[in-house]
Amino acid sequence: MAEETITAPDQSRRKVRTGKVTSNKADKTIVVSIERQVAHPLYRKYFKRTTTVMAHDEKNECNIGDVVKVIESRPLSARKRWALVEIIERAL
Repeated sequence: MAEETITAPDQSRRKVRTGKVTSNKADKTIVVSIERQVAHPLYRKYFKRTTTVMAHDEKNECNIGDVVKVIESRPLSARKRWALVEIIERAL
């Protein structure tokens, strides 16, 4: 996505998440796995929950295994509601 839309005044209300790219097979689309830790309601033991989201990658620059930052955006397709902000770490 263009840099101008990321610095919009309503940016503080948009969710920003960090995750790992699991697929880049589609054109201008990546699948990102976002991992978070959740406490069990009764036993208070922490365990991992994974959420997968589809994000818009305008320049097709992401590869599988990259750690990326995505931001919430308007619906771009039936399942794509996130946009790539930056690539934090490249896969080896």
